[in-house]
Amino acid sequence: MPRELTSLHQLLEHIASSARDSERVSLDMVVQAVGLRSFAPLLLLVGLILFSPLSGIPGVPTAMALLVLLVTIQLLLGRKHFWLPQWILRRSISEQKLQRALQWLDKPALFVDRWLRPRLVFLVRRSGTFVIATICTVIALALPLMEVVPFSATIAGLALTAFGLALVAHDGLLAVVALAVTGFVFGLIAGALI
Repeated sequence: MPRELTSLHQLLEHIASSARDSERVSLDMVVQAVGLRSFAPLLLLVGLILFSPLSGIPGVPTAMALLVLLVTIQLLLGRKHFWLPQWILRRSISEQKLQRALQWLDKPALFVDRWLRPRLVFLVRRSGTFVIATICTVIALALPLMEVVPFSATIAGLALTAFGLALVAHDGLLAVVALAVTGFVFGLIAGALI
């Protein structure tokens, strides 16, 4: 069981150290590093993958959509331990690509962590978590479409990262910001399709 992760930088360091000395890093290895019991780190992980340069790899946004859907639906159904299918968990990338993506995210993570603190915590408690899970389900349903709208999956990744961080840091103000980013993403998609 991994230690409780309370910052974005901690999460990135934990993933980087778990992936070292592996030629290829599967999603299963990364999920085991953050833990299958916690919605927030899993949501944060998906958001980071989509926000990083990895979102440009064809199929990654759709695979991440499936991961978010599986986790959010199980959360909404009240499950405490998340089940994920092996075909998703077997997806992998080279350790070198993962480390490059983590290094790319490191400085922004340190900047973001300075601003996180418990605020408006009622927005990220039990009922707030269900609202966030519902919003993330809607984002996940739109992610396959985002593969054809440039940069929309990256912005969706920013929203998912913000929701994950809000839950990890108990920062309800960040959840409100994430909601605004989500609105922007859907406005961007609507504008591209019209």
